[in-house]
Amino acid sequence: MPKAKGKSRRHKYSYNLNRKRLYRSARRRAAPRIACSHIRHAWDPNKSVAQNLADMGLAEDPNKALPIPKKLLVGGMEAESDGQQPGKKIVRKPYVVNEMELEASLPEKKSNTLSRDLIDYVRYMIQNHGENYKEMARDEKNYYQDTPKQIKRKINVYKNFYPEEYKNFIASLKPEKMDMQ
Repeated sequence: MPKAKGKSRRHKYSYNLNRKRLYRSARRRAAPRIACSHIRHAWDPNKSVAQNLADMGLAEDPNKALPIPKKLLVGGMEAESDGQQPGKKIVRKPYVVNEMELEASLPEKKSNTLSRDLIDYVRYMIQNHGENYKEMARDEKNYYQDTPKQIKRKINVYKNFYPEEYKNFIASLKPEKMDMQ
């Protein structure tokens, strides 16, 4: 197979190209990307990152904010080295930390949902086969050829995500079975 043209040729270095200017323009000093809206609104672009975080009462380096005291072993006894506490810094924007703590204390919404197709599939299987997973695996509606264990797992996921709906569904099936007998 022939070689690609130009691959074996020696590449010449361009001495006239100013690479410093290209490198500098590629990494312009821009404000850091901040995910938290509270920090973004309180950010002062004229200050450094360390100064901004100190004004908000946040730590730039967590290892310096909460230092771990080193334990020294002296003659078989443990003695803690005197942990030097840096001077207290003035927090000029305490509302940032307060807002972040308030937001963190709010309960998180559960966004666990199942697709409508999976819910219909599980309900169909339970309605037609009850708890017989081997029979469910042989059903013609088992398009993905799930094994009995996989079907059982899907039913358990449905039970965990929608417990009230599952109870109501099972309760509605019981009168149907009594009518058949």
